[in-house]
Amino acid sequence: MPKDYRLEAEPMEQIRRREHAQDAAWISAFLQQAQVGYLASRWDEQPFITPLTFWFSPEKQEIYFHTNLVGRMRANLERHPKVCFTAVRTGRLLPSNVALEFSIQYESVVAFGTAHVLTDEKEARRVLYGLIEKYFPGMVAGDQYRPITEGELKRTAVYAVSVERWSGKRNWANQADQSEDWPPLPPEWLA
Repeated sequence: MPKDYRLEAEPMEQIRRREHAQDAAWISAFLQQAQVGYLASRWDEQPFITPLTFWFSPEKQEIYFHTNLVGRMRANLERHPKVCFTAVRTGRLLPSNVALEFSIQYESVVAFGTAHVLTDEKEARRVLYGLIEKYFPGMVAGDQYRPITEGELKRTAVYAVSVERWSGKRNWANQADQSEDWPPLPPEWLA
């Protein structure tokens, strides 16, 4: 990770479950490996959440994705470029003998920033190849698949979200908190 890494995690006093908070290095690593992200945008007062594949560049501290050249996403982002992005990984469900302690194993990042369309064709092409490399490492344009054509590039909107702040959490406990004041759960529930 670059030494001049400008982003820091949200201040600890703003995170409710501090024991789950993660630092900037963890957040960066998580975003580099997470498979699916969710981008929240809006049209005036109507919010939208869109699942998407994405690529995070730790050097530029930007999240990249692509969509059709025209459509709701483009209209939303041109009107309101401030966005919220999240990615999550889940594990086992964690039962408890206390109603409010039921939980799930999870890792997640929430990032806030400003989205914009990449207008430089060379940069857009670099990002699209970066997306392919993330999900299909080792595949080479011109070898295993046809390179991006001019026509395809002209029909695609490639976006960058400049990340302004973020937070990351991780709760990978083996079991949820239990109460000694209530009968314990049978072992088959805790496995």
